[in-house]
Amino acid sequence: MKLQIAGVVGESIVDGPGIRFAVFVQGCPHHCPGCHNPQTHPFEGGQEADTEELLARIGGDPILKGITLSGGEPFCQAAPLAELARGAHALGKDVVTFTGYTYEQLLAMEDPAVQSLLAETDLLIDGPFLEEEKNLELRFRGSENQRLIDLGETRRTGRLVIRED
Repeated sequence: MKLQIAGVVGESIVDGPGIRFAVFVQGCPHHCPGCHNPQTHPFEGGQEADTEELLARIGGDPILKGITLSGGEPFCQAAPLAELARGAHALGKDVVTFTGYTYEQLLAMEDPAVQSLLAETDLLIDGPFLEEEKNLELRFRGSENQRLIDLGETRRTGRLVIRED
């Protein structure tokens, strides 16, 4: 499948735990003031990428712990990213997804592709960036309102599991 991306970082150490293949999608409806990636906001621009080609790059790098889906807003391209996440799982990699939506907002969406991407996400970092809650000491997020939700444990236990790391 095709998706529109702003770019990738082949071996990132700041976009989730371990060494990660980070995909930054193009397009975001949130336009958070102070956003770290404002160049990803317009839905036009960026470059087209093929999920199979990205998976080949991911599979060819044995030091990767997983992939990170960021942006932009990944849930605006949920179908191709769910396919990419499934492929990453098949390669033994975990999946981190950043979103400006809250987990509760995503659960309420009736889009099967959104639900599919949620089902393929292991760690969800949710919520909009809020400048007034900016904290440079947080791991993997920029503001205090954003949560690290362990979706694997959340699904297993049936209760929301928020990580502090």
